Amino acid sequence: MITKDEIENLVESMIDPFLHKTLLELNSIKDLKWDEEKKHVSIKIAVAQLGTQAQLELQENIVSLLKGNGVESVGLRFSELPSGLVNEMLENKKDSGNPVYIAIASGKGGVGKSTVSVNLAVALARLGKKVGIMDADIYGFSVPDMMGISKRPLVENEKIIPVERFGVKVISMGFFVEDNAPIIWRGPMLGKMLTSFLEEVQWGELDYLILDLPPGTGDVALDVHTMLPASKEVIVTTPHPTAAFVAARAGAMALKTEHDILGVIENMSYFESKVTGEKEYVFGKGGGIKLAEDLEVPLLGQLPLAQPDWNTEDFAPSVYQENHMLGEKYKEIAEHIINVLK
Repeated sequence: MITKDEIENLVESMIDPFLHKTLLELNSIKDLKWDEEKKHVSIKIAVAQLGTQAQLELQENIVSLLKGNGVESVGLRFSELPSGLVNEMLENKKDSGNPVYIAIASGKGGVGKSTVSVNLAVALARLGKKVGIMDADIYGFSVPDMMGISKRPLVENEKIIPVERFGVKVISMGFFVEDNAPIIWRGPMLGKMLTSFLEEVQWGELDYLILDLPPGTGDVALDVHTMLPASKEVIVTTPHPTAAFVAARAGAMALKTEHDILGVIENMSYFESKVTGEKEYVFGKGGGIKLAEDLEVPLLGQLPLAQPDWNTEDFAPSVYQENHMLGEKYKEIAEHIINVLK
């Protein structure tokens, strides 16, 4: 028969999904009552963030663990760890050589968020930084295809080894899905996969981890935001006023989840003719500037419509070459971000 001490040891071994430390390290068990006759346990647990998909996953994992060890019923109550302790933990993580998380977000799909994620990661790597990219757009994964990756990750010592391309370490749901099949998972399964990407991937030493977030401000995007460690964010929009209006919601979500906004990138700003040099503002003008003003953050760059120079022998359909006009613009944005985050 399981004892109260054994139950406490089991629960204390679980990981807080936001701070990535054991509940024992955080002194999270605030109350534990064990009814041996009814085989019922009641526990109060303090976590870093309440009301998130990650908390729900932790709850399910605890219940499953205890029931697998002879407990018949489990009652869980959650409270929040003191904000001072959480902030101190996050600062310690930052000072201990953990990467800076840079989340790339958008208010809607189709604005080039993943293209920006990929090329910003490559630009940072070209500047000598150690960079990873996590394709957190679980339903709309596209990073491996954009970067021309055909290999799959390896597993060594129960750790996933990310695929490296252009000096960037890459992990994506696309590596684990056969034949581009659709993802029909619900919340808890998505949360488990994202937690695996953060905890079970052998990233090694990184300066920056780029996170390509799901578009929009729905439940999935909100859950991903709240699961992430404290990160910086870049908001991507097109110049169209309506797109910028929608993107403002993504900015509001970033602030709500206590993520700092580094700035706005306006994508598809214009088309410049190679023949005449004339600029055509295909999607209107001013959206990026207006969004940056509304969010009170810098406009990091205005990126025109242009196709990469494709190399059939080393095909990466969405990566701009270093000497390409857009490759140079991404380099300028990367240099600005490095300077801001020093």
